[in-house]
Amino acid sequence: MTMLAWTIYISFLGVLVLMLLPKGNASAARKVAMLSAVAGLLVAVAGFVQFKSGEILTVAKLPWVPSLGIEFHLAADGISLTLVLLTGLAAVGGILFSWNIEHRAKEFFAFYLALIGGVYGVFLSFDLFLLFVFYEIAIVPKYFIIAIWGSTRKEYGAMKLALYSFIGSAMVLVGLIAAYVVSGAHTFNVLELAKYPFPHGFQMWAFPLVFVGFAILAGMWPFHTWAPTGHVAAPTAASMLLAGVVMKLGAYGCLRVAMTLFPEGLEAWKMWIAVLAVIGIVYGALVALVQKDFKFVIGYSSVSHMGFVMLGLVTLNTIGLSGAVLQMFSHGIIAGLLFAVVGRMVYERTHTRELATLEGMNLVKAMPFAAVTFVIAGCASMGLPGFSGFIAELQVIIGAWQAFPTLAVLTGVGIVIGVAYTLRAMQKAFFGEERRPLARLDENEDEHAVPEAGAPISIPERLGAVMLIGVSLLVGLYPRILLDVIVPSFNSPLFDWLKKGGQP
Repeated sequence: MTMLAWTIYISFLGVLVLMLLPKGNASAARKVAMLSAVAGLLVAVAGFVQFKSGEILTVAKLPWVPSLGIEFHLAADGISLTLVLLTGLAAVGGILFSWNIEHRAKEFFAFYLALIGGVYGVFLSFDLFLLFVFYEIAIVPKYFIIAIWGSTRKEYGAMKLALYSFIGSAMVLVGLIAAYVVSGAHTFNVLELAKYPFPHGFQMWAFPLVFVGFAILAGMWPFHTWAPTGHVAAPTAASMLLAGVVMKLGAYGCLRVAMTLFPEGLEAWKMWIAVLAVIGIVYGALVALVQKDFKFVIGYSSVSHMGFVMLGLVTLNTIGLSGAVLQMFSHGIIAGLLFAVVGRMVYERTHTRELATLEGMNLVKAMPFAAVTFVIAGCASMGLPGFSGFIAELQVIIGAWQAFPTLAVLTGVGIVIGVAYTLRAMQKAFFGEERRPLARLDENEDEHAVPEAGAPISIPERLGAVMLIGVSLLVGLYPRILLDVIVPSFNSPLFDWLKKGGQP
């Protein structure tokens, strides 16, 4: 299992190699990035296959700042491994859908791999200070990727994401330092801090501070507004990563840090969080239903689907919690695929995301592969049986029914609206009557970054789509492949509060 650390090392080694490449060699940059991402995915798969359920396995443990008790402590349980596997898949998929990048390709893929390395680090860190460092490493490249290679008010989108992220990070840092001081344990080791009975009064303010700090990045309503803006401004690969793994960093932090350290605060605040989560589910779906921009539809659908994760987390029962983790994985795959279709296949060939304009292009004939891919991804997003989203959302709803019956019913309303906005987007984007030919390349567009209008779907795009569809189907048809790893993780000492019904 010590090999899992190489997911981090390989990503940053890839950054180093990319920096040494000569300028203008986009082909070499793509190959280095792809080799790094595939190697990271293979290591993640190998670690997943070898993992023994229910254990917390130490990957690396070395003194880092001994005077403060800070260690380079990497470890993994079933939750970490599931999200590490998701990161590997998202990394490879994002590069396949970025195969057309020519403008400053070396820098693009260097930022991309740095972000991936940071994400791997967050999911494997069991020292909370180390987790925070990797958390920041994952956020910084995101700003540059959107600001340089994005579109549609890209500087605004990048800055909004960065500001929201850093405000959330500051809240988390205050909470972590407070926990370090109050515990007197002279350690940031989450396994040690989880054993400490923090005073009730302390937990009552520390829990919401840390939870909301992380939940901002998870897109929880009403702190979600950076997400659709960021998704729309980001280039395709960045949208895939933002929805696929970066939003999961926030949800993972809520579970791994806030809920683990402050169980009394969790018990006191869970109802409020559940209400906000359900508002996010219904609100995100309603706003997606009236969007005119194709990418905004998918952006708000991500807010809605992440609401299921937040709701599952505060059910405080194993079925809801495991459903939340499975939803993190499922949404990462499905949202990545949706953004790939909208951003790469459609927008970069038609140069528009306006549904009213796309409606007149009869894209089902012009781009049959894109249409079929979106229909499949849309079915997965709606939670149809056979796809990963079905079992994940079903578990969350069952868990919510046990904990918050009324909210579970309202969640069902969100699902129905989700079907409506997906079918509306599908019909308008791909199955409208033809009124005009595909738009030609705008004279202001970067001709090196955008394929010619009507260009066929490339082999890398086809490979990426097939990979993501295959994963969603595999998990949907055989969910035990993940659940057998996720569920036993909630029996570890970190989740003792779960066995006591959330009580300390």
